[in-house]
Amino acid sequence: AGSRHLQWPIGHKSLRTLKLVRPLRRLLIREGVDILHVRSRLPAWIAWLAWRSMEPATRPRFITTVHGLYSVGRYSAIMTRGERVIAVSETVRDYILDNYPGMEPGRIRVIYRGVDPEDFPRGYQPGPAWCAAWREQYPRLAGKRILTLPGRLTRLKGHNDFIELVARLHEQGEPVHGLIVGGEDPRRHAYAEELQKNVHARGLDSHITFTGPRSDMSAIYAVADLVLSLSGKPESFGRTVLEALSLGVPVIGYDHGGVGEILRKIYPAGMVPVGDVDGLKDRVKTLLESPGSIGGTGCFSLHRMLDATLQLYREVLQ
Repeated sequence: AGSRHLQWPIGHKSLRTLKLVRPLRRLLIREGVDILHVRSRLPAWIAWLAWRSMEPATRPRFITTVHGLYSVGRYSAIMTRGERVIAVSETVRDYILDNYPGMEPGRIRVIYRGVDPEDFPRGYQPGPAWCAAWREQYPRLAGKRILTLPGRLTRLKGHNDFIELVARLHEQGEPVHGLIVGGEDPRRHAYAEELQKNVHARGLDSHITFTGPRSDMSAIYAVADLVLSLSGKPESFGRTVLEALSLGVPVIGYDHGGVGEILRKIYPAGMVPVGDVDGLKDRVKTLLESPGSIGGTGCFSLHRMLDATLQLYREVLQ
């Protein structure tokens, strides 16, 4: 399409990164840039420092996207300085207004993140070769109802609630197998070890499997009976929830943050109060028996996200 991708270390957390302010300003002037859109805090500071000293009548329009529920403070406040501020969910919009009282609501535009239905098509099933390799790698899953918890091994993702859920279901004789799909965070090796010890102490070694990182998530979602999202703290969005629902796979998640927003719009049967493991267990048993219908994901499509972003560009330029 004629675009160029310049790979600058603009997110490197070092004082040396400040040396990029002047080169960036020169680039913006030389290229006659119309839109300067920043999506992360340190790059936002570098971009803002370059932008603020430019001629106001000719400099680009400055747009930010708030992707996360960042720690509140001056460092994070840069994400609210855009002439327009994109929030990736209503949860993020509320976070901005609650924590930055000087923020004018009219500068915020909610544009949900989206997934491409071509990447996660409704009703998708992996091919015979993939299924054969999967059965060979994980023979313990044969004949079991598969509960899948995707996400990196961090405390945020609610792995201990998932382990407790599988333990309670196993005690009641439910033929389930828990699948924890996600890579270990190098900075949190102790947490990964803690999870493994918890599984072993509960006698669940043959009922819970850690797959590590996988690049074939659409197939893994597709063979699951249920996908879960159990973050103890609200998340800004909930991409794994949306990916699974796009495939038509039922999802159960704690009803807060972006996950609650997605479930409320597409699959309200999957909402469970935060931390209610008994309610979670009962909902799993109910939906394994009768999952019900899953709504369309059109309001969270990739194309809708892109169209809304381009329309915002047009608005600020006018």
